[in-house]
Amino acid sequence: MPKSLVTTDIRGQMILLGTGTSVGVPAVGCGCPVCQSTHPRNNRTRASIILGLPEGNLLVDTSPDLRQQLLRERIGLVHAVVYTHEHADHVFGLDDLRLMQFYLNGPVPLYVEPIVERRIRQSYDYAFAKEESQSLVPQLELHTIGLEPFDLLGGHIIPFRLHHGRDFDVLGFRFGNIAYCTDTNNIPPESEALLQGLDVLILDALRLTPSSTHYTLDQAIEVATRIGAKQTYFTHIAHELEYEETNARLPAGMALAYDGLRIPL
Repeated sequence: MPKSLVTTDIRGQMILLGTGTSVGVPAVGCGCPVCQSTHPRNNRTRASIILGLPEGNLLVDTSPDLRQQLLRERIGLVHAVVYTHEHADHVFGLDDLRLMQFYLNGPVPLYVEPIVERRIRQSYDYAFAKEESQSLVPQLELHTIGLEPFDLLGGHIIPFRLHHGRDFDVLGFRFGNIAYCTDTNNIPPESEALLQGLDVLILDALRLTPSSTHYTLDQAIEVATRIGAKQTYFTHIAHELEYEETNARLPAGMALAYDGLRIPL
């Protein structure tokens, strides 16, 4: 690791790196009031979080805005990544981790379901080509995960199934008394049973109008009420939801998340 490495110590914290939908907010070319807003919490990069665990920084998903997010939070080191699913807004910042192999003196460990591994191997085929110079491509070490709990970087991680539309499944994760449920419109009963006794729930809430793959805000409020976490933050937010106006109508203990929000682990 270089002596000049700049990285903030985030141990004991979860940081919401991005809280926006797949196109981000502001959306390119959009003139709506939220996209034109100067309120910093209406500016949402693509969804991702990072946790400062006892033995290192664990990133959840590599959004296309990853470089910007890490620079903004002055986080210069990622020790491992776990993935919720294979969609572009959760995978396609992976190449931004290319510097980590030099800081870690080895490949970056990625913890993925088989469908995510296939996407990464296809989309980043150059990272697995033996003829490529290792200094020019990401060095990656793939580990298969499923629904079994596992330990990583001194933390205990409980994966659980979420439905993202009718025919697509993703993973949510519980870290102690915090759960992260992005990109979902259906939490199966067996998964909801794993979400009891939470201090913090981070839950998908795309917009007010119906979606075939995401909770609306009202649906998310209903789910959050049923789960009963002490505090719920809504994420994967589209430009229909203005930060201040939306928070003013939310029940106690619920709020829109925002980029840079820090939550004690």
